[in-house]
Amino acid sequence: MKKINIVKENNDYNRIIKENRPFKYKDYVIYIDKREPSVYRFGFSVGKKIGNAVVRNHIKRQIKEIVSQNDYKNNFDCIIIVGKGILSRSFNEMSDNLNFALQKLNLVKERKDA
Repeated sequence: MKKINIVKENNDYNRIIKENRPFKYKDYVIYIDKREPSVYRFGFSVGKKIGNAVVRNHIKRQIKEIVSQNDYKNNFDCIIIVGKGILSRSFNEMSDNLNFALQKLNLVKERKDA
């Protein structure tokens, strides 16, 4: 995932969470902010209740890998907050659930191959 596609600033996280309604699906709470920038950006949040820093960073790396596998439409910011149930999921279950949620939110570009 490229640096340009990551929400970095704390005030951006706070603004997106405060001004938008959450979309909840299984272990994920997703906030979408339709804005003017010409790129899409993702932000990830894994709370301290999930585990220690090693576990939280492992989950963030897995979610970044899942997100980087798709092509996305532009002009949105997305914050993905992970719930505690994620610990009982395999990588494939995490991938299926997150991809379903992102498609339901109409963020993924349609593929033109066969």
